[in-house]
Amino acid sequence: MESQNNNPNPNPLHRNSLPSSMPVWPTIDGSLGLSEEESVTYARRFYNFGFALLPLLWAVNCFYFWPVLRHSHSFPRIRPYIVRSAFGFAVFATVLCSWALTFAIGGERLFGPVWDQLVMYNLADRLGLTSWS
Repeated sequence: MESQNNNPNPNPLHRNSLPSSMPVWPTIDGSLGLSEEESVTYARRFYNFGFALLPLLWAVNCFYFWPVLRHSHSFPRIRPYIVRSAFGFAVFATVLCSWALTFAIGGERLFGPVWDQLVMYNLADRLGLTSWS
């Protein structure tokens, strides 16, 4: 009995089981959101449309199905689409930031004389669309 008295846990028999910590609903809307069957359809659509040059749908997919992304053993039919969406958006964001930083930091010093053909701020001048030139 002394070992139980030295235990700082007031309720040693109460354990947090995985099923009690898993979400009941697959979406952040809770009971107002979609059912599991509808969620599979929407997650698949958002994932597939992300490849149609709409990678922000992958971010929406991750946000809307956050409970599925957060709990690794919940909703096994939906989870592959959400994890792949998270990976796809991470790759997209990395490529976009790398491209933007290359142009912002490197600029004319990095690209040399080709820089004038790459930038868009002098496009109107090159095409003769300004009346003052």
